[in-house]
Amino acid sequence: MSPRLKAAAAALLLPLLAPAAAQAAGGNDRFELVRGCYTLTGQGAPAGAVRMQATRLGGYLLYTQDRRFVTASGVAPRPSEAADFTVEGTSAEGFTLTAVDGSKLAGGARLGFRPAEGCPAFPEVEDNATGTPAKGLTPFSEVRGYIDAHMHLMAYEFFGGEAHCGRPWHKYGVEYALPDCGAGPGGAQNIALESAVGAGPPSDQVGWPTFKTWPAYNALSREASYWKWLERAWKAGLRSYVNLFVENEQLCKALPVRSNPCDDMASVRLQRKRIYELQDYIDAQYGGPGMGFFRIVTDPFEARRVANDGKLAVVLGIEVSRPFGCGVNNGLPQCDKDQIDRQLDEVYNLGIRQMELVNKFDNAFGGVAGDAGQTGTVVNSANRNETGRFWDMRTCDREPENVNDREQTTSGSPAQDAIFGAALSLGVPAGTAPIYPSAPHCNQVGLSDLGEHVVSRMIDKGMIFDPDHLGVYARKQALNIIEARRYSGTVSSHTWSTPDAEQRILAAGGFVASYAGEAKSFVEKWQRIKAIKEPRFHQAFGYGADANGLGSQGAPRADAAANPVTYPFTSFDGAVRFDRQVSGSKTFDVNRDGVANYGLYADWFEDLRKIAGDEILEDMSLGSDSYLRTWERAVGIREETCRDGRLRLTRVGMGELRLNVPAEEQLRGAGQPSSRVGRSWRWCVEDRGNEDQMARIAFTTGGKVGLIGSTVKRHRIFGVGRGMKASKIKRARRFGSGVRVRDAGRSRKYVYGIRKGRVVYTAVATGTASRTPARLRSYLRIAGLR
Repeated sequence: MSPRLKAAAAALLLPLLAPAAAQAAGGNDRFELVRGCYTLTGQGAPAGAVRMQATRLGGYLLYTQDRRFVTASGVAPRPSEAADFTVEGTSAEGFTLTAVDGSKLAGGARLGFRPAEGCPAFPEVEDNATGTPAKGLTPFSEVRGYIDAHMHLMAYEFFGGEAHCGRPWHKYGVEYALPDCGAGPGGAQNIALESAVGAGPPSDQVGWPTFKTWPAYNALSREASYWKWLERAWKAGLRSYVNLFVENEQLCKALPVRSNPCDDMASVRLQRKRIYELQDYIDAQYGGPGMGFFRIVTDPFEARRVANDGKLAVVLGIEVSRPFGCGVNNGLPQCDKDQIDRQLDEVYNLGIRQMELVNKFDNAFGGVAGDAGQTGTVVNSANRNETGRFWDMRTCDREPENVNDREQTTSGSPAQDAIFGAALSLGVPAGTAPIYPSAPHCNQVGLSDLGEHVVSRMIDKGMIFDPDHLGVYARKQALNIIEARRYSGTVSSHTWSTPDAEQRILAAGGFVASYAGEAKSFVEKWQRIKAIKEPRFHQAFGYGADANGLGSQGAPRADAAANPVTYPFTSFDGAVRFDRQVSGSKTFDVNRDGVANYGLYADWFEDLRKIAGDEILEDMSLGSDSYLRTWERAVGIREETCRDGRLRLTRVGMGELRLNVPAEEQLRGAGQPSSRVGRSWRWCVEDRGNEDQMARIAFTTGGKVGLIGSTVKRHRIFGVGRGMKASKIKRARRFGSGVRVRDAGRSRKYVYGIRKGRVVYTAVATGTASRTPARLRSYLRIAGLR
């Protein structure tokens, strides 16, 4: 076997071999049992080898060689509470196994786990990825990786919990997570919805293992984001991910079969609970708390650390039609500022950091952009049911081209070409839609006083404000507040803002992600946004999948046969190789299937490269970093500003650059640097004649500032700076080739770089960084001074 094949085989076998190796070394605990093949030892232990399949942290199914499940009383053909065991103890003292139903394996006796062979693999989706996702150079360096700024991973719980078929995970595995959509209490309802919102009545309802009709790029009410599919996209370079909790009370109430409450905020709380359960489940599959790739974050510093650890930073957000219960009825708001403040505090404490004010209906905060055509007619009818009024759409008043809301029909005839049409067929009364004047249309309902209040309070909290779905006039007013407050924390996440708003968002230091969709269309949006970026903010590009949110995913490219994605391909950084994705007996190919499931975003990234070359992936690979820079500014980090060229180096640092402080503290003190590469940060300098020179710092391996240096002429030490003769330096000694140092006190050293008898840089270093000439040279190299 070639070395390359041996390495690939080792990468594939490592997840299965690692638990057994840990046991053999005596270092196993209950989390590390996952996926291992063992024979149980001890009095009353069941016979035969079993595969340990995690159901949650510390919980397992014991999967037998004949593909059944161990229970306290024997074996069972299917998993249940009697077969789901909580494992407690250690390898040293032995383990007890207690089922969820209270029964105890071997009567509660302590058992051991001896590595074995011959266990069948537990059924699971494949990621068909070979290699290890790349990590950042340091926890505080620039992040390389994509961002999905608009996703609905927990949408299986919305609309009453019985509208969507499937879920991103199930404790008993893929067979239960991706089931037969015709079964269960919501089966007939889901078929009706999918017939209305998808590509027509599905001919086959079965998910795992055949997947004949779903997932598909246009199957809108069926699970597209199973966790293994998400894992494949992460391995392809996805590093940041905004999960928006979504709900619509009107639609929920229209559906006859429900198991969850319809209240928007009750659904937000439930979905928030579920996403933490998913995080725990993925941790369980990876061997214990914190071990999984899926990490929920609550600030940009934590997100940067997670992404640079090679994992997926998950930001929580809200996209509902009536946040905080703030509906409107015949023009009267159904909430007040105190209610808004209480509930905004609550969602912030729940870890939610991004929010839209509206979704489908006008509410107490402002007017919506609406939906177009016949879908708009249906949604407009639901808006009247919700608010007592139809949308107040009129011909826009002297707005530029493409600065308008969705165009309305002039007839009141509804059609069922979207989810609201399906809901209408299940009981939403249509009403009589108005006849609107000629297009382009603008919703006359602007941002209310309460809307102004919630935007201001979000700014106070450093939350990300997403103006998508607001009507043109309401969005303009909201962006006026953003600009007046000089606030960067604004994101358009999925192409529901108009071009004028996107330009204002970018000019304010915000971030724009476009709806993913078909690859060629996305490239066109990228080219348009690329032309209006604000250079000083280091802006890059992202996408918003809107998967599970009733948005179609990318269809197969019409010209794919002429310029297809070829398999295998590699991630943008070359770290991971991808073959066609296999789920059960179905093999997916992006050329034929489009983005049929979220795992095919790996293939979609490659499709973008086929169309637009490496440039688009290079830009998108900085998308996570760009979003995190926006978020940093939202929480009070100053935007990049050039350092004063007249500063002097002292033993504590240079101006706001300070020795021996952690990265986050330095960021808060000095603002965002121009670059963050590995252990080096750099700032531009405001000094005539020195515009191409930089001030820089080098961090210790522990993440504290170890050296501050500069190539700017007036950044001097005791009057001596770059370009001056070395003979001007006083009380300094040689410290290796081309370096002289002078004691600065507290073990710190002033540093002069010498070349051809002249000073070429100045620096100050901690005792740790300057302990020996070799150590100092390494820090000077990190800072780019040698």
